[in-house]
This record gives sequence, C-alpha cells and structure tokens, in this order.
Amino acid sequence: MIGARPGLLTRQLVAELSSTISAAGAAILAARRASLNVRAKADDSPVTSADHAAEAVMLEGVARVLPGVPVISEEAGCAHSSISGMFVLIDPLDGTRELLAGRDEFTINLAIIESGRPQLGIIAAPARGLIWRGIVGAGAERVRLGAGEPASAASDRVDIRTRPGPRAGLVALVSRSHLEAQTEALLARLPTARRVACGSAIKFCLLAQGEADIYPRLSTTCEWDIAAGEAIVAAAGGLMTTPAGQAVVYGRMDREFRVPGFVAWGDPKAAEDSGRTTEDR
Repeated sequence: MIGARPGLLTRQLVAELSSTISAAGAAILAARRASLNVRAKADDSPVTSADHAAEAVMLEGVARVLPGVPVISEEAGCAHSSISGMFVLIDPLDGTRELLAGRDEFTINLAIIESGRPQLGIIAAPARGLIWRGIVGAGAERVRLGAGEPASAASDRVDIRTRPGPRAGLVALVSRSHLEAQTEALLARLPTARRVACGSAIKFCLLAQGEADIYPRLSTTCEWDIAAGEAIVAAAGGLMTTPAGQAVVYGRMDREFRVPGFVAWGDPKAAEDSGRTTEDR
C-alpha cells in the first residue's frame, strides 16, 4: 500500500486521480468500439478521437481534484506562459499505434511535478484493467480496476518493488516502434541476456514490478511520456537518469517539453556497476 506523505500527496489524492484515469480509460474503450477518426499530427504520429476523448475527461477531472494547478497535456499543450512550483503532466493516450494495431498495451499517464521532479505517478492500462501508481518515498502498487469503475472498486492490490540486478544478465525493455541505433549501441555494451519489446509507458510498470532490469531510450521523447513512469519506478526502488547520469528536469518550456533521452534502472546498484556507459547527447 502507498504510504502517506506530508502535504498534498496523499492516498486520497491518488484515489481521486485514479477514478479520473479510470473514467478516461472508459472513454478510450468506447471510442475504440466506434470510429477512431485517425489523422496524422505535424510529426506524422497518429492521433484519434480516443486521444481527444480521454484528454477531455482528464482535464476536467484534474481541474476538479487540483483546482488552480497548471496542467500540461500532450494534445492540449500548455496554456501557461511559465511553469513553476507544482504542475501536472498528462498523456491521455500513450501508445496510439498499439491501440490502432489492436494491442492492449496503450496507457494513460499522469504525473505531479514539484520543483522540476516527478513526485507522484499513475499509469493505467484500460484494456488490461490495471493501474500502477506510486508516490516517491512512499511506495508503489498495482491494482486491478476496470475502466470506468471508481477507485473504491479496486481489487488485487499488490505492493510492487524493483528487483536486484541479476548475475545472469539484464532483461532489457525496448520500444517496439522507436528502437534506434543509439539504444542498440548501449545495449550492446551491457551484459544483456534478453530483450522484451512492447509499446507505451507500460515498460516502466514492468520495470517497477520487477519483471525487467533496464529500459533505455537514447532518442528524443516528451516529458508527458515518461514523468509518471519515472515516479512509479522511483517509488518502487529504481532510478532514472539522462544518458549522462543526471536527473531529468521537467517543465522545460524552452525545450518544448522534450527530453533528449533517458535510462531507467530497476536496481540503482546495477547502474553504478555498469559504469554508466551511456554517452551524453
């Protein structure tokens, strides 16, 4: 069970945000049963009616639960001229390609950021009926919650922890759609026993619950893709850094909320033992 922390980040807040994400998951599944109205964005990535339906639910819910707190969302962007203090990062549908391919790996991601660092993360996989959530310094858990159900209906609550780095070699999580040369080169330098390819932020969840050891991506991604995942991995005992081994700083409007790459580790000692063989981009 997630513990309490002084201040705003409480179990009650986690429950209220989980209900909002659950409702957004129901909106995605309803849109999937209808017409997804697929179109390409400026970067050629797909966006659908499910993305917009989930975002509308998320924005309304977060505004109700956290009135006055700035929100940055993938599709709606940022309506603020500057960001400081606390804010919320949302990806209303991470893994649109997985949704279009008929897979169940797409997620909804929400993170609360304080002083540039993620402190709370919630990731839902509505097609699987699962939610992962954590508060840094207070633990992480996985619960079963059907899309559209309130948080009070959650069942099969399991505390999750990352695992020690295995002697037989690392299990590496890689992107099915975005595996590029830099990440390939990093994995070639590490004692990797096996790779597991999947889509969306669900890779962070697998790392947090001890099913893998490393998730690297050494190409540009966006803050809303990774902030919730970093919070959950950190709450479960893991570590995420830039390729140079530094903390990822969130709320970088000057970079259009883009991150040049990251490496997430289940076991911080494994990161030390690796010699941090990644290169600064």
